[in-house]
Amino acid sequence: MGKLRSAALILGEGPTEFYYFKSLSGLFKGLTIAPDYPKHTSIKELEAKIVEGINLCYDHIFCVIDMDTKDREPEHFQYERLKKKYSKLIYKPRKGINCKVEFFETHRCTELFFLYYFRYTSRMYTDQESLLNDLNQRVEYSKTKEFFTKCKGLHSYFERNGGSLESAIVNAARSMEEKLASGRDYTYSELGRLMEELKKYSSTNPHCSLNLVE
Repeated sequence: MGKLRSAALILGEGPTEFYYFKSLSGLFKGLTIAPDYPKHTSIKELEAKIVEGINLCYDHIFCVIDMDTKDREPEHFQYERLKKKYSKLIYKPRKGINCKVEFFETHRCTELFFLYYFRYTSRMYTDQESLLNDLNQRVEYSKTKEFFTKCKGLHSYFERNGGSLESAIVNAARSMEEKLASGRDYTYSELGRLMEELKKYSSTNPHCSLNLVE
């Protein structure tokens, strides 16, 4: 019989998520980071990591999703099928598996949550570049490995420049409230809710693991 790991596994889709969540390691007790050299991943690769996490007996798997690549085919169909497949608890007691898989979406991408460190917006962004331009009006930012390394931790970098994680959480929650109320399908982030989940894990579990898809 397998042994259930009372720990969360976080799956991201690329370098941005890897470097951002790595910068949060000081906030969440027991947070570990892997791998060291992340790359952008496909839906197929993401599912392979979900399956791996389930087989390793994690009790909760959080998937961090950029929606700007999920609003066109075939990615949209593949992603919706993936969510449906893992919409129910995975329970295999003989193997020690009792796992819940959740998806946390941001439209257009994780950089919206970074902008929420500084201010709220519900503007419709037609491309990622326009979002990055708005972010750069508040803080210098470049979506490159060189910048991620140079800034010495994205979270602390944003806060050193006047941003706030608590503000980002509040603004993300507001975006979701407005999304539900208006039915809009753009400019929203569920990462605030993910942060609240991580707070719960870090306060009750010394082995919260973070694994960014390689």
